Amino acid sequence: MRTLNSIDANFDKQLAELLAFETVNDKHLLVTVDDIIAQVRSMGDEAVLALTQKFDAHPATSMQQLALTAEDLKAAYETLGAKVKSALAIAAERITSFHQHQAQSSWDYTDELGNRLGQKVTPLDRVGIYVPGGLASYPSSVLMNAIPAKVAGVGEVIMVVPAPKGELNPLVLAAAYLSGVDKVFTIGGAQAVAALAYGTQTIPQVDKITGPGNKYVAAAKRAVFGQVGIDMIAGPSEVLVYAEGEASDNAEWLAMDLLSQAEHDTVAQAIFVTTSPEQLREVEQAIEKALELLPKADIAREALHNRGALILVKDRAQGIEVINRIAPEHLELSLDNPDELVNDIRHAGAIFMGRHTPEAIGDYCAGPNHVLPTSGTARFSSPLGVYDFQKKSSIIYCSVEGSKFLAKVADTLAMQENLEAHARSARFRSE
Repeated sequence: MRTLNSIDANFDKQLAELLAFETVNDKHLLVTVDDIIAQVRSMGDEAVLALTQKFDAHPATSMQQLALTAEDLKAAYETLGAKVKSALAIAAERITSFHQHQAQSSWDYTDELGNRLGQKVTPLDRVGIYVPGGLASYPSSVLMNAIPAKVAGVGEVIMVVPAPKGELNPLVLAAAYLSGVDKVFTIGGAQAVAALAYGTQTIPQVDKITGPGNKYVAAAKRAVFGQVGIDMIAGPSEVLVYAEGEASDNAEWLAMDLLSQAEHDTVAQAIFVTTSPEQLREVEQAIEKALELLPKADIAREALHNRGALILVKDRAQGIEVINRIAPEHLELSLDNPDELVNDIRHAGAIFMGRHTPEAIGDYCAGPNHVLPTSGTARFSSPLGVYDFQKKSSIIYCSVEGSKFLAKVADTLAMQENLEAHARSARFRSE
C-alpha cells in the first residue's frame, strides 16, 4: 500500500497515477460483447439459452427452466431464519422510507398571459435490474435497485441473476420477493443485458437497465445505451476515509473501514487521508494486523497493493482539496464535528458523517442507495434513486392572448435562424 505526501513535488503525478482506471477498455472484451449482443438480437431465446449453458454451466435445457415464479420467490423467503428475515425486512423498510422522500410529482403554473406551463412526471413502463449471482451474491443489490423502481411506480420490474451450475443464493430471491420484483430469469453476463435491451421470445424488452455486474456486463450496458437507458457504467468499489488524528480516533475502526472495500475485489480502491503522520502509521499497522485474520485477506491485500494509498496532507483545507479531486464513491468523514467541512465537499457519491457511521451500514440498511458513481464520476453523477425510474414531459398550453404574444417572438427568432416554416407556423397564430 503506497504512501503519498501532499508536500512532495511529484504528489500531483502520483495521485493521478493512483486514480487512473478505465472500467471498459479491453478491445478483445468489446469484440466479445458485441458478438454476444448480435447473437441475442438475431436468435433470441436460442442464443440466451446456449450462452447461459456455455458461460454459467447451467443445466437448463429450455428457457422455461431459467424463469422463476412468484411462488419460487416466496418459497425462498420462507426458508430463511427469523433473524435474517427480520434484517431483510428492516433494510427494505428503511430503503423504502428514504426513497419515498425522492418521489417527484407533476407540476404546473399559469403565467401572466394565461399560458399554462409545467412538467408531467411519469414512471417508466418496464425496467430490468441486473443482480450479481451465484452463491456469493448480494441481496442488498436487489433491494437497492428494485425498491426505488417500485416507489417510482414502474409498471414491471424484471430481474436477471446468473446461477452458475444452477446454484442460487435464496437470500437474493427472498430480497426479490420483499421488493416486489415481477419476473426473475436466472441468466447473467452480456447475454442478459442484451436480452433485456432487445427482448426475446420469453424475456420482455425493458426501457432501462440498472444494477452492477462484471466487466462483460459493464461493456454490454455501454453497448446497448441508446436502445435502452442505463444507470451508469460502474467501476470497482471505492472508499476514502478522512480523519485528523484526534485523540478519540480508533485506528482499528479506520483500518477495517478501509478493508471493508478492499475485500470486494482486487481492483477495489481504499484511500486513507489524514493530517497526522502518527495516525497514518497507526492505521497502516492496524491494517496489517487486521489482514492476518481476514478471510478474504488475499483479495484485500492485492487491492491495497494495486490501488490503495495512505495520503498525508498538511491541513484540513488540503484534505478537502484532495477529496474533491478524487471524487470518491464513498467518503467517510471520521470526525467529531463533520458538519464543519461537509459543505466544502463538492464531489462524493455518499458522505458518511462522524465516527459511528461506517460505510458498511450504508451498503445494507441506512436507507440511501448504495448504487453510487465510481471512478471520479461523482463530479457529475448522483446515486441511483427514484428519479432514475421516472421521466418528465414538458407541458405547454397557450391561451389565445399568450399565443399571439409568444408567436411574434417565435416568428422573429425563427427568421433569424432562416427557418421559414417555423416562422410561418408561429405567424398564423399571431394574426
